[in-house]
Amino acid sequence: MKTSARVAATPQGKVSAKKPKSARPESRLAMVRRARRINRELAEIYPYAHPELDFRNPFELLVATVLSAQTTDLRVNQTTPALFAAYPTPEDMAAAAPEDLEELIRPTGFFRAKSRSLLGLSQALRDNFGGEVPGRIEDLVTLPGVGRKTANVVLGNAFGVPGITVDTHFGRLVRRWKLTGQEDPEKVEAEICAIFPKSEWTMLSHRVVFHGRRICHARKPACGACPIAPLCPAYGEGETDPEKAKKLLKYEKGGQPGQRLTPPPDYPGLPAPPLGGGAVADPGA
Repeated sequence: MKTSARVAATPQGKVSAKKPKSARPESRLAMVRRARRINRELAEIYPYAHPELDFRNPFELLVATVLSAQTTDLRVNQTTPALFAAYPTPEDMAAAAPEDLEELIRPTGFFRAKSRSLLGLSQALRDNFGGEVPGRIEDLVTLPGVGRKTANVVLGNAFGVPGITVDTHFGRLVRRWKLTGQEDPEKVEAEICAIFPKSEWTMLSHRVVFHGRRICHARKPACGACPIAPLCPAYGEGETDPEKAKKLLKYEKGGQPGQRLTPPPDYPGLPAPPLGGGAVADPGA
């Protein structure tokens, strides 16, 4: 379906899609084929998909991912420049005064609990891993505040180890697409891993999250502007009128800044502003 990329690149383009007719239950084989086609379409729509946290090394990505709980990547990206200027290494952060660390990360919310996690993981990296972030999931999940989701983010994007990252957006979309009925993130991860080749896991995660943040929103998906609408069993849950749907698009699809202050060179949108630097993207995405 080569028209998908053209529609995505030109938000003014209209998508003509009808809600799939109800029929016999979809077979496992048909579901897998549809899921893989969705992934191929998303690869055309978001060839620039990437992790939306700013980082320069595995330690910065680990810290940023821990901070991203219960807040937006944008807010984390606006907060970490000052944080990493003060504490560039695990050894530096491990020696931080809790009240100083809390003040620096306050904009991300839940700053006391996050401060305890950052101090704990930094001390563990210093004492148990020679000040280096380990490249195995078995080691990463032993760090305070680090679960499978955070570990997969770090492994996939800092070490090149394939993994599915089941965040809120990912879980919501794969359920909306009827690829799984599971709610538990680890069960979602297992079921989705069984559908796709391992080599696709990391980029699939980015593409799905990109789509959830830009088009397939939780409360009001932009169905009428969605290039993969013909593959979606939930088509019609959101706005189907193309012109009205176009107004719901976010970030680069809506002509707005992205979430990263330092996006990759191939990102077609605008960089996000620094903390206190003016208008920002929708904080609820």
